[in-house]
Amino acid sequence: MPDLKDGETTLMQGSGSKPYELKNVGGVYSCSCPAWRNQSAPIERRTCKHLRKLRGDAAEEARLGQPIAPPVRKSGSDEDKEGPPVLLAERWDSETDLSGWWMSEKLDGVRAYWDGKQFLSRLGNVYHAPDWFLEGLPDVPLDGELWLGRKGFQRTVSIARRQDKSDHWRELRYVVFDAPAHGAHFEARMEFLREVIGKRKPPFAVAHPHEVCRGLDHLRQELARIEALGGEGLMMRQPRSKYEVGRSLTLLKVKSFMDAEARVLEHQPGAGRHKGRLGALFVEMADGTRFAVGTGFSDAERESPPPLGSVITFRYQELSEGGVPRFPSYVGVRHDVKFPDKPAAPAKKAVIKVSAPLAAQLTRRFEYGKGKAAKFWEVTRNGSAVTLRFGTAGTPGETKTQTYPDEEAAAEAVADLIADKLDDGFAESAAEAPAAPKAPAAKKPAAQSAPAAAPSGARHFEFVGGSSSKFWEVSVSGNAVTTRYGRIGSAGQSTTKEYADAAEAQAAAAKLIAEKTGKGYVEK
Repeated sequence: MPDLKDGETTLMQGSGSKPYELKNVGGVYSCSCPAWRNQSAPIERRTCKHLRKLRGDAAEEARLGQPIAPPVRKSGSDEDKEGPPVLLAERWDSETDLSGWWMSEKLDGVRAYWDGKQFLSRLGNVYHAPDWFLEGLPDVPLDGELWLGRKGFQRTVSIARRQDKSDHWRELRYVVFDAPAHGAHFEARMEFLREVIGKRKPPFAVAHPHEVCRGLDHLRQELARIEALGGEGLMMRQPRSKYEVGRSLTLLKVKSFMDAEARVLEHQPGAGRHKGRLGALFVEMADGTRFAVGTGFSDAERESPPPLGSVITFRYQELSEGGVPRFPSYVGVRHDVKFPDKPAAPAKKAVIKVSAPLAAQLTRRFEYGKGKAAKFWEVTRNGSAVTLRFGTAGTPGETKTQTYPDEEAAAEAVADLIADKLDDGFAESAAEAPAAPKAPAAKKPAAQSAPAAAPSGARHFEFVGGSSSKFWEVSVSGNAVTTRYGRIGSAGQSTTKEYADAAEAQAAAAKLIAEKTGKGYVEK
């Protein structure tokens, strides 16, 4: 059998369009395939079918010092089924000129491969369509999606997974966008689809329309139009390209938002109007990254959320420096994708779990370094507004505020920001009121007491004008708002008011602050 010498590398074609890389480094053999990467065993004790194919089972068993056990699979599981040979898209790099490429809407439906007799999912599961739904379909393979309409993904999934061949299928259409077994280039395959569907006139199948992209401006205009209608994005096909099995750069998806899959680990309780039902899903991606998804749910989905262990699709804008998706939004449950039983080791980064206690905290403070080089960083969330204060320890520092679409998005942004700071070596400490500039000392009556210390997380305001010299402080603890006020230099007096929940308390504090600053109070 062939083998690799120390330091050698070879490529082996797998099921995708890109070959896998096999290496031998100091007697440790590795493969870039997911099966090798996702194993929990030490790297020197791992193998895969590509290494066994290259070196032979006997050589691999001798290297590992034990027989190679076949993978244990649950009867009837997705792993027991081999999916159809479908073409999968890569993501557009936002730079490559796609002028002349074929452009079509990206459908948010259920991918369905017609093998000439039945519909199959990407994992080889059968979709039990009624006989009347299949009328007129040819006895040759077709590739397309079962589609109900824009924003109908979850409804489409629920219908496609039924096994009773019910009348619910009348809501769907089979939108065909390729003919895998035709063998010719894309334009010829499209002509074939138009002819066969036009001649047979299947009542529930249509050919997906394509148009030629005239350039970057045309692409962006069409993307904006589709997304404004509630669509998912665009698909781009390279002219005269062949149908390849697996990921291929001849098929590109174009979206403003990226999407990915994650497994549900925990249901986090809601607050405010979501009290008593789901607030967010705490999830884990295949690489071990954990975070919360708190937006995109309907009221019905919050009442009956995806079960623990299920795989969901979510959309997000970008990854933070710590590798956490920013502004993730729930799309739906996925039944047609594989997910590793044991995630790969996550990158070295802090993962912050967004939950009600985190959202309720008014201010969190972090410090880095000692002595003259010491720095601080604070984050405060008031409703959908996130305020950062940072600078050299002992100084007032600088302040920046950003407003997000809603409170959940703001809470998730706080989690990302904290994760980034912990990555940079900052450590959390007790929050404190901003340092006030030193003012000239004033003579005070002997009987006057020293000012009381501000509570942790409090914000301190002062008003000096004419004969007035007053202070006012506000702090939030859970659903309680405490204010302290009086003459500067005195202990003042305190009042506490409780609200329905933490979000309402934070909103009340923000309103009080706005009233005080409107009257001329200045934060210190």
